Amino acid sequence: MNRRVIAAAAAALVLAGASFGAYRLGQRSAAHVPAAVPESGRKVLYWQDPMAPGKRFDKPGKSPYMDMDLVPVYADEQGAEGTVKVSPDVQQNLGIRLVEVRQGQLGGGLRLVGNIAFNERERVLVQARSSGFVERLFVRAPLERVRKGQALLDLYVPDWVAAQEEYLSIRRMGAAQSAGLLDAAQQRMRLAGMTDEQIRQVAARGQVIKRVTVTAPATGVVSELPAREGMTVSAGAPMMTISGLASVWVNAEVPESAAAQVRPGTAVEATTPAYPGERFSGKVESLLPQVDPGTRTLVARIEIANPAGKLSPGMFANIGVIGAGRRQALVVPSEAAIQTGTRTVVIVAQGDGKFMPMEVSVGTEANGDTEILSGLSAGQRVVASGQFLIDSEASLRGAVRRLEGATQTRPATVAPVTHHGIGKIEKIGPDEVTISHGPIQTLGWGPMTMGFVPPAGGLPAGIRVGDSVAFDLQARPDGRYQITGIERKAKATPPPAHEPARHGSEHGVDHATGQGDATHGEHGAHAMLEDAPHDHGAHQ
Repeated sequence: MNRRVIAAAAAALVLAGASFGAYRLGQRSAAHVPAAVPESGRKVLYWQDPMAPGKRFDKPGKSPYMDMDLVPVYADEQGAEGTVKVSPDVQQNLGIRLVEVRQGQLGGGLRLVGNIAFNERERVLVQARSSGFVERLFVRAPLERVRKGQALLDLYVPDWVAAQEEYLSIRRMGAAQSAGLLDAAQQRMRLAGMTDEQIRQVAARGQVIKRVTVTAPATGVVSELPAREGMTVSAGAPMMTISGLASVWVNAEVPESAAAQVRPGTAVEATTPAYPGERFSGKVESLLPQVDPGTRTLVARIEIANPAGKLSPGMFANIGVIGAGRRQALVVPSEAAIQTGTRTVVIVAQGDGKFMPMEVSVGTEANGDTEILSGLSAGQRVVASGQFLIDSEASLRGAVRRLEGATQTRPATVAPVTHHGIGKIEKIGPDEVTISHGPIQTLGWGPMTMGFVPPAGGLPAGIRVGDSVAFDLQARPDGRYQITGIERKAKATPPPAHEPARHGSEHGVDHATGQGDATHGEHGAHAMLEDAPHDHGAHQ
């Protein structure tokens, strides 16, 4: 009874193995039908796996890496490294806009912004010439406008009173010998801080002037007023500061890239929102030698004439630099230049929907245009909008191409490794020799049947199907292995312990399921009952 059950189970297994092998054979045969060559007349350069574009194949078929067909790469799609082809519909969806590289006038319209400030060269400091007391202030608040000669404050100076009384006493003596004493008394009044005009007033009146009225030395605005009524001041103490308004400064922000266009003496025109339509003339006084690390700008100190006193410190001003660095240059819109940090790239349109990134050297930037020093010529068309997506795609393709080139051009100094094997020739084709070989220890392969690329000069004469051979092989850049030397064995080599699994595009263990192939014929059921040998079909 047990023998019948075992025999029935064995028969069922044999039948199941044969059926499954036939199913896999049909599935594999259907999957390996070569892709139809296009009838459009387009030249196919090679086939590739879209998920592994670094590998190229010389014929269509199944990808050795995953369950998908190889796709052709046509000659008319292959351009220079990084070239991207975009269909008209996609161009419209991306909003791609093309502009022409042209010879244009660069400069002549540099626009700056800044704030108005006092002209520090017109600032006047009013000090106490002697120690005294502030008895009365005529200007009581900062930023009041004053005119030259206007009374500012009354100051009582005790030292001046003593000097004046001594002068008047000597003058009343009337003696001839008092002339020298009179001169000495006037000198003491000067040393006390009195001016010649004040001394003449004392001589004309013949009486002591106890209070001195301090007047404005210039027209302007009282920008500082530390003096207050009743306070004591010492000699040299500041009582107020007057800032002139005949001219003002504009501290304008100059981008670091435009610093070469701003020179001392360059004429400018200023406008301010406070007086729309009115222009104020001036010139660049100096470009301060300091760069703001946050904004990367320098400060241009611009002097603007302000005879009517309309411009006040703190106002916002727009500055137009007249004729700043005006010259003819090759220019593109600044929006067309892609700044990557280490280089500048523009996307050049090559016609027929093809675009290619081009590295350029740029100069100055003005009025929305960027100067091109090298890399482009007049008449070329570049992308002014939507170029970032094209640049990303071109960079990706260029990296893949460089990876392919690095794979295909290995250093000549590295000698390829030669491996040795012994086996039996199963099939000889025009571009492949199928050999059932034993283990190859240097590659970690077990016994299997697989296809190899024939030697460069072809197989030696006398090698036939069924011959036992010893052969040498080396790996190729495309992942396949090529026979570099082969000779027929004088004595037949005993077959492997069990029938090896077929391999390659026709035979082999399926990578996805690990199941045996039915091409073994009557050995298909045996492959189901035993461990399938290791498959190296991907080495093709």
